[in-house]
Amino acid sequence: MRERHGSRRSGWLRAAVLGANDGIVSTSSLVIGVAAAGASRGAVITAGLAGLVAGAMSMATGEYVSVSSQADTERSDLARERSELEADAEAEHRELAAIYVGRGLEPALASEVATQLMAKDALAAHARDELGISERLRARPIQAALASGAAFATGAALPLLTATVATAAAFVSVVAAFSLAFLAILGAIAAGVGHASIGKGALRVTFWGVIAMALTAAVGRFFGVIH
Repeated sequence: MRERHGSRRSGWLRAAVLGANDGIVSTSSLVIGVAAAGASRGAVITAGLAGLVAGAMSMATGEYVSVSSQADTERSDLARERSELEADAEAEHRELAAIYVGRGLEPALASEVATQLMAKDALAAHARDELGISERLRARPIQAALASGAAFATGAALPLLTATVATAAAFVSVVAAFSLAFLAILGAIAAGVGHASIGKGALRVTFWGVIAMALTAAVGRFFGVIH
């Protein structure tokens, strides 16, 4: 039976949690800040929608640019490695064997392992063990951009939906309470999937959410007073 490790999910989990967390924090903070300034419900919802669209596009664009740079670096490294294999396969064999020796294999066994792996796919062996590049972890810009943007939009939609049904008298309190609850649930789920402490995961995202909402509420109230 194949073991399942949390580290295998670290890549997509980080992107999904980061996007959803940003969506909840930024949109709830924006909505609370605008509401604290005394804006009408329509203005608050419009600001929230604009924040959702802008934030999702920003996250998707940033992730695409970042991962594209990583992909360019990977392609460059693989092209260089391919050239080195064509120019001097024996030197590359010794280099790969030395890596295995460094990991604890006996020199003779390391040489045999390198021989067999290079016979199957020399470039893949060097990519994985020398460069740290594997097919499972290869950079995929478009996939990363879509996932990040969708995660942000999903997170942002939660406080925005809350804002549409909250009563005027308790608008800020309701949006803040539900947004913090969403953050706590998100943190707990992320920690659970990663086999970490659920309580600690929920607490850390909630803590920073409180700070963000308090600051934007203070800014909104300040400008609402002096307006």
